[in-house]
Amino acid sequence: MTSVPPPAVELSADQARRIALRAQGFLGAPDRRAGVPGVLRHLGAVQLDTISVLARSHELIPYARLGAVGRRTVEEAYWPGGRTFEYWSHAACILPVEEWPHFAFRRRAYRSRPHWHHDLPDGAYETVIKQLRAEGPLTATELGGAKNGGEWWDWSASKVAVERALMYGEVVCTERRSWKRVYDLAERALPDDVLHDDLDDTECLRRLVALAGQSLGVGTRADIADYHRLRGEQFDAVAADSGLVPVTVQGWAKPAWADPAALASEPRGRHRTTLLSPFDSLVWERARTERIFGFTHRLEAYVPKPKRVHGYFAMPLLAGGKLQGRVDPAREGSTLVARQVSLASGKAVVPMAEALVEAASWVGCTDVRLERVDAPALRAPLAQEIARALA
Repeated sequence: MTSVPPPAVELSADQARRIALRAQGFLGAPDRRAGVPGVLRHLGAVQLDTISVLARSHELIPYARLGAVGRRTVEEAYWPGGRTFEYWSHAACILPVEEWPHFAFRRRAYRSRPHWHHDLPDGAYETVIKQLRAEGPLTATELGGAKNGGEWWDWSASKVAVERALMYGEVVCTERRSWKRVYDLAERALPDDVLHDDLDDTECLRRLVALAGQSLGVGTRADIADYHRLRGEQFDAVAADSGLVPVTVQGWAKPAWADPAALASEPRGRHRTTLLSPFDSLVWERARTERIFGFTHRLEAYVPKPKRVHGYFAMPLLAGGKLQGRVDPAREGSTLVARQVSLASGKAVVPMAEALVEAASWVGCTDVRLERVDAPALRAPLAQEIARALA
């Protein structure tokens, strides 16, 4: 490992915040011509999740950056296959197909494990591969059934086999049908120029660290490693050769690294006002969100209802480059229901109203109904601004 030079650049906390916002596509005019594929390439990974309130998280990510892009447009940008693939990155993510070679280190690691999660009957893996070769693309149901009939994790042998093949890189998800994966052989579904595991582990890590640094703009060791779920020592092994430069950020207790391109010009332009998915890469790492925005956020979907503070799927409000509140939304027919709203101050009333009405319109709702507002004095002003925005 090459030694890392001492930091030559010192950033203020405000500079670091604005660099992060620009790197994540929230400051400055977005490249609308590049559309959703451009957002995916820019971020390098979009997290997938089963929760759907306003929309699924992978739809909310481009919406937050581009505005009311059509939901069908979003789906068609991700699927069918050939341009993207699904894999374990920060979590289960959709990734640009150009990054396939970079995950060779992870595919090799999975292949070296004798078993993971489930045992397989003899021949089950080979049977699934043979069936896909002859009949694919297929869902797990079409391969023989996804479940054995027990709890949700009680996968059938064919489901275990095809998911294992996906981890190994022999199979890819080419599209989603009603949120079910459709599988095909990687050799048939992916472009020849990326379908290889030629990169050694060090080069895979170097590229992923470099890309994570670009997507974050500036971050600590933990921030950058966490973007693609690398270990700290993996970051350490390649940091000096990644192209990222050491910096210090005022108020940050730990050293940081920045993308040189992010330091080349001052972040300027229009800030987005929008609601964020809790799985958005701007806020998915809790410690980083607290450090950059002074905002504590936790996904409470898996917290028992009596213990929730802000609601099932509370979405932070981004406005003026800051996180100024949050709302737990729901849908009832053509009404977007703001079940619980929290605002940092009265200054957040107008942007929250704008964000709620824009989100409602995007998902086909024509009305917004307020339920609980944590600061009772702000309820009437917020209701008035929502009515004004709907008029």
